[in-house]
Amino acid sequence: MLHTDIPTRDEVQRLVGEADPWSVSIYTPTEIDTASPDGNRIAFSNQARAALERISDGTARAALQEEFDDLIDDEDFWRFQSNSLVVLGTPERVRTYRLPNRLPDGVFVGDRFRIKPLLRATTFPQTAFVLALAEGSVRLIEVGADGSAEEMKVRELPDSAADHARKASLSGRAPKGRIQGTEGRKLRVRQYARAIDRQLREVLAGRDVPLILAATEPIDALYRSVNSYPMLLAESLTGNPEQLSDAELGLRARGILDRYYADELAELRELFERRRGEGRAVTDLADIARTATFGMVDTLLVDIDATVAGSISDTGEVTFGGVSTEGAPGLVDEIIRRVLTADGRVVAVRAQDMPDNATAAAILRYTP
Repeated sequence: MLHTDIPTRDEVQRLVGEADPWSVSIYTPTEIDTASPDGNRIAFSNQARAALERISDGTARAALQEEFDDLIDDEDFWRFQSNSLVVLGTPERVRTYRLPNRLPDGVFVGDRFRIKPLLRATTFPQTAFVLALAEGSVRLIEVGADGSAEEMKVRELPDSAADHARKASLSGRAPKGRIQGTEGRKLRVRQYARAIDRQLREVLAGRDVPLILAATEPIDALYRSVNSYPMLLAESLTGNPEQLSDAELGLRARGILDRYYADELAELRELFERRRGEGRAVTDLADIARTATFGMVDTLLVDIDATVAGSISDTGEVTFGGVSTEGAPGLVDEIIRRVLTADGRVVAVRAQDMPDNATAAAILRYTP
């Protein structure tokens, strides 16, 4: 299975806000065959050596070399990998992220981290949770980008609706004799759903991962009426989840995820066209850089593979051309940083999904 550490939105915002004269970003495609981890280790070692050769400050180079050597020597770390490894290092610390997306290799040294390739994993993480919910059972399943599906143990999750109600069955009078029969059963199932939602908060809090509900009616609607997790998707897995294995639920969840991301992208493109008619959408990089500098960008779409050399002044003026340090983040990376710093959203997509085949496209908060 894949072992992943996908950064949250808050983590990405902190990363783009950091600055150090010797910020190293290394992207390494990795294999998940834990029996042969040396290939991943050697590939990263070669990239680390290339990064260190670009660092002219002896103290900074020695500190980074020590951190990289420690990572290279960590055998347990290299046994558990995903499809890509991202290592972001400064002389003070190193952070690692194992991603399910297959990203191209790259070594970048500058005064800030190169974040743009990392955004592909945060835009469309290809992972999800499935809540398999029935009156007689409940389980939370983590679905990986590689199609794996494993049940997660959740502390104090009720075993069943009857268990939560402390009854042998759901038949009988509801508390205080208010209602009974069908309505009483409905009340108890809603209380069961509320208890599940409460316990899931500890597991799901702070995550930007979709939750897919696998349930039949009426428990599907009852759970949705008490759900507090904002990433619960509108489409459910139909059928009795008690009759489906974790693997079968994971396979079916993949189709829902694909449709969700496709719909989200289509809605963004439609919104871009509407805002363009209102004078609130631009594709020219100079215009995007200026509006990003002044916090005007609500949503930025970027071509994940495009690189544009250049820089942006403090007043938003663009200078196209070479970079001062080999592999340093370029113009689009700096636009991304300014958008995220102003609490805007960045969506990294393939070239074919960009409006007008542009390198970047911005939806503005208001008309310039």
